[in-house]
Amino acid sequence: MNDKTFAELLDHIKKVMNFVVFDVQGSKFTLLTLLYLVVATVLLFYITKRFTRFLDSKILFNKITETGTRAAIVSIVRYMLLLFGFLFIFKSAGFDLGAFSWLLGALGVGLGFGLQNITNNFVSGIIILFERPIKIGDRIQVGDVSGDVVAISMRSTTIVTNDNISIIVPNSKFINDNVTNWSHTDRKVRFHYPISVAYKENPEKIRSIVLQIANQHNGILKEPAPLLLFTEYGDNSLNFELVVWTSNFIQKPAILKSELYYILFKRIEKNNIEIPYPQRDIHIRSGLHLHEQKQPETAKE
Repeated sequence: MNDKTFAELLDHIKKVMNFVVFDVQGSKFTLLTLLYLVVATVLLFYITKRFTRFLDSKILFNKITETGTRAAIVSIVRYMLLLFGFLFIFKSAGFDLGAFSWLLGALGVGLGFGLQNITNNFVSGIIILFERPIKIGDRIQVGDVSGDVVAISMRSTTIVTNDNISIIVPNSKFINDNVTNWSHTDRKVRFHYPISVAYKENPEKIRSIVLQIANQHNGILKEPAPLLLFTEYGDNSLNFELVVWTSNFIQKPAILKSELYYILFKRIEKNNIEIPYPQRDIHIRSGLHLHEQKQPETAKE
């Protein structure tokens, strides 16, 4: 290929790349502009991802140990970088952002009608990141969904249940509905477990056995100390309530209850403690009431 042919090829490529796709009030959108936008956008996402990862693992990790706080800061920084990055890309591509006012107006109308839920979830995500009613690592319950928060994005929040099922919940649910956050301030929670014995048993003996079991369990905190409340005289039993604090079993209260009940059953059997059962008093009345029936009179001849 000689120099003339190469020059003609370059000139042809230049004409193709400078072909104007459309013109918005003096801002020309060419194929070269499209290529620039694509490459710049890819680089923006790559640089943002690397920078936020470095920010989380190298800078914030040494200063902020709480995972949820770091995740909130990283998310805010990521979206700020993307926002200003896109503004810089379009500005450097030669676009006058004021020329797109009509597009922004049309987009606003679309948001008002067809994208209400997306806008609601987006704004709710910003509120969650700044107010932080929930954060990554929290144990929460919203509606019928209960699990650990593993990710918070601008549109939705990912919750993983005890069955290792990921549930994507729209952010607006956390703003509009009641949310139970088991670890909002710390991961220390209190559980209540009912216990019943027969009337003939000594309550002090029951308290000694139950509290000994609770204090020996590794998953139960020593402070605040476990407590056994004598709640009521039931129809067939003496009813108690074991109150324990834990930070290890916040995700699996049923497991802690099961372990305590297994140990308690063995201890009850060993100490010959009677488990209550329904009692009924049956009253039998003796005698039989006979009722005479009047026979119809027959006609005499």
